[in-house]
Amino acid sequence: MDLSREWLNDYTTVTVSDKEFCDAMTMSGSKVEGVTRTGDGISKVVAGRVTAMERHPDSDHMFICQVDAGGERELTIVTGAQNVSVGDMVPVALDGSTLPGGVTIRTAPLRGVMSEGMLCSLAELGLDTHDYPYAIENGIFIMQEPCQPGDDIIKVLGLGDSVVEFEITNNRPDCLSVIGLAREAAATFGTELHLHEPAVKGSGDDIKNYLSIQIDEPELCPRYTARMVKNIKIEPSPAWLRRRLRASGIRPINNIVDITNYVMQEYGQPMHAFDYSCVGGSKIIVRRAAPGETLTTLDGNDRDLTPNMLVIADAEKPIGVAGVMGGGNSEIVDDTKTIVFESANFNGTSIRKTAIALGMRTDASGKFEKGLDPEGTVPAVQRACELVEMLGAGDVIDGMIDVVASPYIQKTVKLQPERVNALLGTDISRDFMVSVLEKLDFTVDGDIIRVPSWRSDIEHYSDIAEEVARFYGYDTVESTMMRGKTAQGGWNEKQTFENRLNALCQAMGFNEILTYSFGSKTAWDRIRLPAGSPLRQALIIQNPLGEDRSVMRTTPMPSMLEVMSTNASRRNPAVRLYERAKVFHPLADSPLADEQMWLVLGEYGDGAGFFQLKGCVEAILKDMRTEAVTFEADSTDPSFHPGRCAHILAGGEAIGVMGQVHPAVCDSYDLPHESLYAQLNVAAMRAHQGPERTFQALPRFPAVTRDLALVCRDDIPVAALVDTITAAGAPYLESVKLFDVYTGAPIPVGSKSVAFALTLRAADQTLTEEHTAETMNAILKALAEVHGASIR
Repeated sequence: MDLSREWLNDYTTVTVSDKEFCDAMTMSGSKVEGVTRTGDGISKVVAGRVTAMERHPDSDHMFICQVDAGGERELTIVTGAQNVSVGDMVPVALDGSTLPGGVTIRTAPLRGVMSEGMLCSLAELGLDTHDYPYAIENGIFIMQEPCQPGDDIIKVLGLGDSVVEFEITNNRPDCLSVIGLAREAAATFGTELHLHEPAVKGSGDDIKNYLSIQIDEPELCPRYTARMVKNIKIEPSPAWLRRRLRASGIRPINNIVDITNYVMQEYGQPMHAFDYSCVGGSKIIVRRAAPGETLTTLDGNDRDLTPNMLVIADAEKPIGVAGVMGGGNSEIVDDTKTIVFESANFNGTSIRKTAIALGMRTDASGKFEKGLDPEGTVPAVQRACELVEMLGAGDVIDGMIDVVASPYIQKTVKLQPERVNALLGTDISRDFMVSVLEKLDFTVDGDIIRVPSWRSDIEHYSDIAEEVARFYGYDTVESTMMRGKTAQGGWNEKQTFENRLNALCQAMGFNEILTYSFGSKTAWDRIRLPAGSPLRQALIIQNPLGEDRSVMRTTPMPSMLEVMSTNASRRNPAVRLYERAKVFHPLADSPLADEQMWLVLGEYGDGAGFFQLKGCVEAILKDMRTEAVTFEADSTDPSFHPGRCAHILAGGEAIGVMGQVHPAVCDSYDLPHESLYAQLNVAAMRAHQGPERTFQALPRFPAVTRDLALVCRDDIPVAALVDTITAAGAPYLESVKLFDVYTGAPIPVGSKSVAFALTLRAADQTLTEEHTAETMNAILKALAEVHGASIR
């Protein structure tokens, strides 16, 4: 909502600066987005009179003008305009002046003649012929405004008004008007509000001799008010009205259209004017559209109407879409002689649905859909008729048709100062509360508050508390401790866990992706799922976007591989991606799904490798405190390389899988054969999460290190060796680290050499050679018995 401060002063006089005005209005609940001034960018432009003209000696279309711009001497200005004559008053941009758009005018030679400024057109001043209908579009602006040479053009043209842009919330449609914001400003600054009661003289006759109105849908149209004007004179509006509409962001058109727009801005009540000669049967009917009805609206488009839409019709046809736009078949034209002013109240939900269905959101529909004042139709139509008489635009026919299909019932709320103070944590007096409410035109009768018709948002004592608080000052409400059981924000345990996963993946260089939760059955074949796999049992989407999005996914692998494939096709040499992806498994006894969250990792390119990815998985599980983690080789999973795949276990339970993607799967996605993939069940990770880490002091006693090189069969996993060493090395073994695996001469065929670095330490003493030897012998004995391993 754009508010002209000049217009505002018609209703309440606020003399503070723009900054003070904006700050105070924002603090009292009417948020200001910004402020501009009409004529911004114009400086050192004055009115000037052309005193002499002669043709330019070196140009067949230029003139050398002598211009009286109010100085001690006349200026010489060269112009190419053909509509300038001696005696014309024109805008003159002096040397050093600026124009909208950042244009600066300097004295400069034109075809050898020094031009000491520029004569301006409307466009160069940021205006057009809608602002000044008497002017021509292409040419110098020949002004008709009363002025003298040297007068500032800002004053001459009535510019310089401050226009404040407000962000009005949906619950305050009353503030989508000058009067509504004037009421807020008067309450904010403690000034007097001057509301105008429209006065219409009339010209005789009776509207009932011309028109009747019928409302067939009282729930969608509670009230419909109309007046008529005859002997219409279509002409431009006066400058003051055009100026105010322009400041409000509305383009002036003609006096009748401008009056309806002016009233909409002033009162917040949209209006429409019909050509009476086009109203068939001299009757207006507010009804639903009939099946198959169409209407060409004022924008020239044919609209297909449905029975869900409310229309304004005559006895024969629709002549407007209620609350949205009028029809072209009843448009005001140059030879219109009699018009009907419509001022109605419509159901906001109905108007919004209609506007969306027709794809034609308008200023009117934007106001109606928020729920307007049901008592606002009469003052608005009266104001329109008053302006008609004021502008001499026609003769107002006596009488008004005001059909009230659903009478308005005034709401009441009980004044409860104790509850208001308890809610706000304040100690505000009852008298202050009453004074605030009365400033806003509420009526307080004892403990009963009568809510004005334009405040549809007031329903509860908490709404009254908000009104009191915003004028008491949110910044003056003292901080107090929370009382009682107050809900506190923050992440729950599950969210904290998942956020930590995000942070870990990002810290290791993985980029997060987000994919659809649904996919295609063909993806199962691309990842080589067996025909009898339970993962082929999926929930079918009833209204899919397409075949490729027809089932809820049961595995996140295709989604990750698709994104990796897209990166590969765009020549991205290396990627590291992760996603927290949900999968959905059907439940036998429920229409719902078993939803599971998986952490999915995928990578290819430089640095990507099986053990590198395994290290990332181990780091994640270690940081998330997942206990008893082991890896078990698997050569049967058809989606992975048979020699480079491992199941991930925690406490003996499978919680995920990782490995190099099978070459055939890589080919189906056009991926490099060295692509890696891992997935971890997030719920299982949480289920095996160990206790919170606690502080442990640094060891007081030194460690003993020993290297151990073994020879064993090459089919024995290193992890099995580590488990045996760990079990046998208690209580002094602190850590085991693999640092070498070797095959080849002189190691026998079918065997391998594995080397570990062992760290031994006691918490209560320095280990002796006897302790170390005892521990090492126990480890060697266990390795020999369990795995047949011997020292190399």
